[in-house]
Amino acid sequence: MTHAISIRQSKFILCLTVTLLISSQFALGVTRNSFQEGDTTQWRQLFNGKDLTGWKHAGQGFMTVEEGLIRGHGGMGLLYWAGEKFGNCKIRVVYKMEKTNSNSGVFVRIPIEPFEEWMPVFYGHEIQIDNDPEASGETEYHYTGMIYSLTKPLAKTGKPGPQWNTFEITLDGPRTIVYLNGEKVTDYTDGDPVPSRTWDFEPFRGPRPDYGYIGVQNHGEEDVVYFKEVAVKPLR
Repeated sequence: MTHAISIRQSKFILCLTVTLLISSQFALGVTRNSFQEGDTTQWRQLFNGKDLTGWKHAGQGFMTVEEGLIRGHGGMGLLYWAGEKFGNCKIRVVYKMEKTNSNSGVFVRIPIEPFEEWMPVFYGHEIQIDNDPEASGETEYHYTGMIYSLTKPLAKTGKPGPQWNTFEITLDGPRTIVYLNGEKVTDYTDGDPVPSRTWDFEPFRGPRPDYGYIGVQNHGEEDVVYFKEVAVKPLR
């Protein structure tokens, strides 16, 4: 019982802290780190293929660069691009699973700089990586390319490891569009109907900011995903 109370208290403290921080950011009109308009024809590479310059890690585990690829160790944690928010842009992520199926995610619309592993899960949007969620008792709302637990697949085009996969994620105001290996799998706008939360590890429902931090997840020691490219370009 003491342990259960401690968990509830921890979640309450996290919720209250994040709510206060988000409220203060919006109250101050904080946009100074927002992704600015630029060349809409050229991709800007956030990962230089050599090290994690410009990136920070929040939560458990850690990330390294091995043979030009980002990979996670332990978990659960998030490697995020620090000091800048992104919106009204396209994001390209090229990844592969170590095993036939591995679990990870690409995070967008994180409202404030994450300070622990659950904050981006609850308050951002996770573009899921998991080709077989049913194996762990979850549903197709948790399939690769979905906004985790919010959207249902328009198509299932995830390739098993060790084949390469490419996400192209469009953030257009409150609308999020995801292409996986060239086919549209998600098209969601804040306010669209979504299912109720089934598990307490699913994100809280509600709107997300147009601009937010982005990152990639290390899910656990048994779920290794390699990231070869993370790139962005403005929509306009």
